[in-house]
Amino acid sequence: MPRPIEALIHPEALRHNLDRARRAAPDARVFAVVKADAYGHGIERVFDAPRDKVWRAWTEVEHLKQWWGPKGFKVLASKMDLRPGGIYHYGLQTPNGQAMWGKFVYREIVPQEKLVFINSFSDENGGTTRHPANQSWPLEMISTFLFEDVPGGKTKFTVRWAPHNASASEVQTFDSNRDSMTQGWTGTMEQLDTYLAKIA
Repeated sequence: MPRPIEALIHPEALRHNLDRARRAAPDARVFAVVKADAYGHGIERVFDAPRDKVWRAWTEVEHLKQWWGPKGFKVLASKMDLRPGGIYHYGLQTPNGQAMWGKFVYREIVPQEKLVFINSFSDENGGTTRHPANQSWPLEMISTFLFEDVPGGKTKFTVRWAPHNASASEVQTFDSNRDSMTQGWTGTMEQLDTYLAKIA
């Protein structure tokens, strides 16, 4: 069964990401798989950082380019136009040296509360492309990020995603790869957690 790009590139590392995160954060408020609902599938995690700091890590390009992407990837390019209709276009280099491009097209921005955008794979010029290793993966996904205060100056971050304008076969591919998506995002959230601890 084809899998998302993170699982294709890091099968050994990703197999252990979810279990490791749960061992490190046994409290379900710290790391949990979000049940499928109107927003789709997703995960949530509590960060030991105030909400404005977590928000800036996602919405200021100088921060985002320092940590974004699967573990082991290097950011090659990072350009953001943070407004409804604006685009975040980025390039990543995989551990084997391959370039991979993606983009977010912002639909809704509620400062320090919510980001909604369409995300997809891309080319270097910003065009929408298919998954480089899985042609049946949804061409577009809709992502919703929620930011909530937690007592003690912490932030609960929830990310949910679902196929957008997808065919039946694309939805089936999405549904069959929920565990791999969770594992891939676990590594990304670990990178964000590490970065938040470094910045003021």
